[in-house]
Amino acid sequence: MVDNETDNMERKTYYVSVAAGQILEDQHAAAYELVVKMNEEEHVKLRELFDELSSMDEAEMYHFSSSLFGSASDKEMNAGYDELIQRIYKRIYELGTDSTKQHIESMGLF
Repeated sequence: MVDNETDNMERKTYYVSVAAGQILEDQHAAAYELVVKMNEEEHVKLRELFDELSSMDEAEMYHFSSSLFGSASDKEMNAGYDELIQRIYKRIYELGTDSTKQHIESMGLF
């Protein structure tokens, strides 16, 4: 019999700030907006999404500080950013507590 290791891993409570791109174990360490319960593998995957968002922010800053003839239009960059934010919120929704899910639903993102 093959067990799914992801299901067997211990879930811990984390406190997430999308605005700051943070995933905290200590709810008193910094401000946070949402609460999730996830195992280590899920934590790594969410962290990767935040890292991708951070990289996109850096690329966007470079784009706007460089020449007026960048390779991507503002519309293209915004679409990529919006898509990534949606992916992050969908993932948080899947892992979130009931109050986190209610909050995300009230945002009307999807």
